[in-house]
Amino acid sequence: MFTSPLSFAEKSIRKFSSWPSQKRPLRYFSTSLVVCGLSQLACPNELSADELSYPIVDTGVEIFTNDKEVIDEPTEGQAFYGQDAHFASFYPSYEDNEDGTVEDLVTGLIWQKNMGEKMTYKEALEAAEECQLGGYDDWRIPSIKELYSLIDFRGEMRREGDGELFIDTGFFDQQLGDEDAGERPIDAQTWSSTFYVGKTMRASRSIFGVNFIDGRIKAYPLKKPRSHDENKMYFRLVRGNEDYGVNKFVDNEDGTVTDEATGLMWQIEDSGEGMDWQMALDYANNLELAGHSDWRLPNAKELQSIVDYNRSPQTTRSAAIDPLFFVSEIKGPDRRKNFPYFWSSTTHQDGRNPYDSAVYFAFGDALGKMHDRVMDVHGAGAQRSDPKSGDESDYPKFHGPQGDLRAVFNYVRCVRDVE
Repeated sequence: MFTSPLSFAEKSIRKFSSWPSQKRPLRYFSTSLVVCGLSQLACPNELSADELSYPIVDTGVEIFTNDKEVIDEPTEGQAFYGQDAHFASFYPSYEDNEDGTVEDLVTGLIWQKNMGEKMTYKEALEAAEECQLGGYDDWRIPSIKELYSLIDFRGEMRREGDGELFIDTGFFDQQLGDEDAGERPIDAQTWSSTFYVGKTMRASRSIFGVNFIDGRIKAYPLKKPRSHDENKMYFRLVRGNEDYGVNKFVDNEDGTVTDEATGLMWQIEDSGEGMDWQMALDYANNLELAGHSDWRLPNAKELQSIVDYNRSPQTTRSAAIDPLFFVSEIKGPDRRKNFPYFWSSTTHQDGRNPYDSAVYFAFGDALGKMHDRVMDVHGAGAQRSDPKSGDESDYPKFHGPQGDLRAVFNYVRCVRDVE
């Protein structure tokens, strides 16, 4: 799956050609070569991508931030140490096959380069069945875990339509919403094959999708609420590595779980209380568990790897995670039982201040407030973002078109690499 270190670097140079050089210091990774533009970057674990059925592609994040702005790289013991850019995973690497397909050299997945027009889910199933792109006839709609492997958190959306997309546009064509048709630029979501097992907006059957314009996962209703016409979204078909996104959990019986598919070891318990982003980083830096002290706050893509999209509070009365893990119970603003949001180490560059928020995953209902009612608006397993800091007395509060619940004081589950 990996090519030689030299060709890997050559492909990475081609990849970076679409990014402003002053903003994107080069950093290449393979299992045998590390060329870093950052001084103290941690290297990936010793497992190579082709030894894993579910290698987690790096987020691409290379800047260091506090809760307001870009900062110099913190060293161990300093505030904001342990964030995404301190740790490297398998760096994104693609090959344009020049036949309308793009191969991901990390995951082994082969992707459709151009998505074409928006389609209903039924139309997308038919398109996948009929697709002969690249001479292959085994195309499918990707799962949400396959699709999320493409997200690139160097994306930055300061204002609608102004910024960098959350996908590598050097290899993939990515449409924006059609403003002539009354859409916003961000109305260009890409659907997966993963249906939400619960209902959003109280009664809507929904499908998880990734928004590569603003960098989020949400469950989007299959039908329009008023007309009940089928919604149309973009689809990017995929083929290859059908094991991608399938976990292989082993309970180590010492308070940890190893995922043999990803090469990551996880804390079974969570933090037991909410904390802001800096506190979350500190918690991970100071954790000693099962004889290990190299725990860290997971990046967004690592954290998504343990979401179980077959589970939800509505259907299994549990968090969206394997029962091997313990998840604290909380009460939402509606006083109903729910499960916490969990912090990642990944800054989410979105909004007027692109450095003041970080990615979280909702392992319980992704709550919002619409028509003065609190409800699950985006589905358990959604990825949104919260301010990194704030006055505890000011939260929770609601924000945005679907009134997303902002908590700020989210929970933590730590991760480390398996040697």
